[in-house]
Amino acid sequence: MLAGSDALVGSLPGLLDPLCETDRRRVLAIGREEVLPADKHVWRQGDLQNGIYLIEEGRIRSYYAAPSGREVTLAYWFAGNFVGGPDLFGTGAHVWSSVAVERSRVTFLPGPALRALAHQSASIAVALLDALAFKARCYSAMAQMLGTRSVTERLHRLLVFLSNIYGSQQGREIVIGIRFTHGDLANLIGSTRQWVTVQLSRMQARGVIRYYRGLIVILNMRALDLEVV
Repeated sequence: MLAGSDALVGSLPGLLDPLCETDRRRVLAIGREEVLPADKHVWRQGDLQNGIYLIEEGRIRSYYAAPSGREVTLAYWFAGNFVGGPDLFGTGAHVWSSVAVERSRVTFLPGPALRALAHQSASIAVALLDALAFKARCYSAMAQMLGTRSVTERLHRLLVFLSNIYGSQQGREIVIGIRFTHGDLANLIGSTRQWVTVQLSRMQARGVIRYYRGLIVILNMRALDLEVV
């Protein structure tokens, strides 16, 4: 999830967040809970769609696989988000793949039952539209970033974005609360793990960030901001 401007994407809304307790129960009542071990595919590109998966815990990676075999990560999705679509109600084929990055718990919401709920409740229909619009903004931001920024700018922009979305201020430092490997970051910016490793080492040497076992700490946000203007 990359954006030339954080305002393009905004905060990360949960699908159920805007719903009242009654509507939340109605949505969950049609669901079937599943536990996915790490590296287990939710679906593969080309599989027929039959609904969406609400993430209860864990992390899901959505990616596109080119005919050459090269993979481009589109986004990482966390608890509260859903994966599936763009046909929410289960028609057509999936145009990308989604896989569990770590052990994840999801609730499968079948398309026909979800469509019926959307007909019955305007609040549920609007929540689905809002969540789908957010995903569309994320994917649009990714396309814009890959097409208009250098790989160095993409890395800096990604770190700013992650700090704004997942960061917590701890004194003068910003700790990004989600762990990302060098490979994760490389997949998001269309680069290689080795290149990301070199760049992070350089930023650590300049005192801009600290990186340890997937935990990213922003030490100098001003310096990072200046590099992505």
